[in-house]
Amino acid sequence: MKTLYFECAMGAAGNMLAAALLELHDNPSDFLNRLNNIGIPGVHITAQPSIKCGIHGTYLKVAIHGQEEDAHDHNHDHDHHEHSHDHDHEHDHAHDEHHHHHEHASYSGIEHLIGHLNVSGGVKKNALAVYRLIAEAESRAHRVPVDTIHFHEVGELDAVADIVGVCMLIEELSPDVIIASPVNTGSGHIRCSHGVLPVPAPATAFILHDVPMYSDGTKGELCTPTGAALLKHFVKEFFPMPILTVNKIGYGMGKKDFDKVNCVRAFIGQTAANNEEVVELVCNLDDMTPEAVSFAQGLLLEEGALDVWTTSIGMKKGRSALSLSCMCKSDEKEKMAQLIFKHTTTLGIRENIMRRYTLQREQKEVITKYGAVRIKTSSGFGVKKSKLEYEDIAKAARENGVSLHDVMQETLKGVDDF
Repeated sequence: MKTLYFECAMGAAGNMLAAALLELHDNPSDFLNRLNNIGIPGVHITAQPSIKCGIHGTYLKVAIHGQEEDAHDHNHDHDHHEHSHDHDHEHDHAHDEHHHHHEHASYSGIEHLIGHLNVSGGVKKNALAVYRLIAEAESRAHRVPVDTIHFHEVGELDAVADIVGVCMLIEELSPDVIIASPVNTGSGHIRCSHGVLPVPAPATAFILHDVPMYSDGTKGELCTPTGAALLKHFVKEFFPMPILTVNKIGYGMGKKDFDKVNCVRAFIGQTAANNEEVVELVCNLDDMTPEAVSFAQGLLLEEGALDVWTTSIGMKKGRSALSLSCMCKSDEKEKMAQLIFKHTTTLGIRENIMRRYTLQREQKEVITKYGAVRIKTSSGFGVKKSKLEYEDIAKAARENGVSLHDVMQETLKGVDDF
């Protein structure tokens, strides 16, 4: 399985996560060019080489109207959406805000801004979900309704760049699973507009509910609300690095210097263990129309089932019926069972717990004269298989008035290892 692993031994901040992921990308300069043209007003992002404790990495500099924003790191406004995403910004830099977009300072303004960016629907959905986590945490920390929170305008544009950048990079790297180490929060206190707050700050601590965190005694705010929300949204599990065959490592640097390397490390590769526990939920149906069963099957797949199928069976009194089987991950079984009860006539569901072996899957895109066609490759256990994506071939054949065979032949021309 293609696995992305974040090592958060020095916490996490939005720009550090984005920089680490950028180092994993096949074409960082092309990506930055696209990120700078998605429509965030006045923002320009550059990747700068950074060396800390002898280790080379990338620092992501976000300039707003030509000026890097240092203030918002620990000078949080009400919302202390600290925009401390560099947990390493200086704290004493007052900033001139006269030309910044105040209409983007409220939560609904941020929603509007993200909704109008030139990015995919998936990126918008993820970015808004991350913002929602931050807004809800600020709301809880300061006991005010979400829609009355006003973020620091300048810091907000900076954070939008970091958050949307991470969402775009994860979409393009397309890992099957994302895991992270427990998160080092730092220690001590930080000064903000509310006074002096303990580390982790209240909003960060709220976001990190259910996330394993610790402090190694390093003084300062290592994990920021932006970093915490990105991890909370994307990471499935937090534990030490699993057995991972690493393809690439990215170092996302912070700004401050500590005794230890101030960075987030991102590893991408294949997890060695290709057997996992899955659950099969089964029920018998003798009083549903085929259309209704088909509707239930489609819905279960849309909601994340690994596979859904029916088997013809004979029941008592010679009645013909169907057995509906839904295979899902262990942590999704209650959700799937609820959907089966809601969308079928069954009164009972059986559960079988089993292990399955899977091949590692990868996907690449081939550009042909008929359009783009994806090729799926599966490998492992001494086996390698490749398959063209049927939907892409069918679309290309329809649009160009040629046969499926023509599109397949054209696609395979430029592929050596099919």
